[in-house]
Amino acid sequence: MTYEVARIEDYGFKKHTFWKILWKIFKVIAIVFTVFMLYASIIVIALQSFNNSRSTTEYGGFTFDWYLQMFSNRLLTDAIKNTFIVSISATLISAVLGTLIAVGIFYLPKKKKQRLLLLNNIPLLNADIVTGVTLMLLFSLLLPIFPYFFGFPTLLLAHVFFTLPYIILSVLPKLKEMDPNLMDAATDLGLKPMKALRKVIIPSVKSGVFSGLVLAFTVSFEDFAISYFTTGNGFDNMSIWIYSSIGRRSLFPGVYAFSTLLTVLSIIAVLVYTFVGAKRRNKHEKNI
Repeated sequence: MTYEVARIEDYGFKKHTFWKILWKIFKVIAIVFTVFMLYASIIVIALQSFNNSRSTTEYGGFTFDWYLQMFSNRLLTDAIKNTFIVSISATLISAVLGTLIAVGIFYLPKKKKQRLLLLNNIPLLNADIVTGVTLMLLFSLLLPIFPYFFGFPTLLLAHVFFTLPYIILSVLPKLKEMDPNLMDAATDLGLKPMKALRKVIIPSVKSGVFSGLVLAFTVSFEDFAISYFTTGNGFDNMSIWIYSSIGRRSLFPGVYAFSTLLTVLSIIAVLVYTFVGAKRRNKHEKNI
């Protein structure tokens, strides 16, 4: 008596080998395309920084001249200086105000907290061009009192306005991880409220403050739309200078070298921060 061995295919199972292979190929293509789209602009700018030709459409040979002449263009140097002054100033002001506001929001009742968080999120959800035009119209009301108001003051105020929410949203999660009774404990032990805030609360959320600082500085440094509408009196940051130079077809190639150098330094900073953080975590785990 013979028996036939049952096969899984007899119950309707199909391997779908072709579709699995096709799906794997699609995933590889999608990943490669995504990575290419993310880093293509960085690679193009890096290649252009070594191009001896001023034209982006022709290759004039390999050179380091643009790195050596990076700061020979006075307008570019002024734009870089202005960018750092505005970004660093706005980031530091936002860090102080944002941390204090975040602590205040954290200790509010739930309903008031939700309302303030909604107001805080509006600048993030609003389109940059709308924010820029709105701030420009608002600052224009002060022109009869301050005729030369547009420039560094308006640009700084605008950058503080749109970087402040990033600090608040970075600090609040760290406050939620903290013991809510920590402030009361510090005051009960004899510390005055401001000293307790400075000595106890802020050190507990310093990682959130640092994350907000990095994010706020990055957003401020690269901003164009809001800066374009709120600057004046010849005070240009780097993004406005690049836009103006492209319009006049007089873009100095040294900006490619500066952008590439800035990208390399940013990558090194991230790698060092990641390595140091991992080393500290491993040391902490060993001590535990």
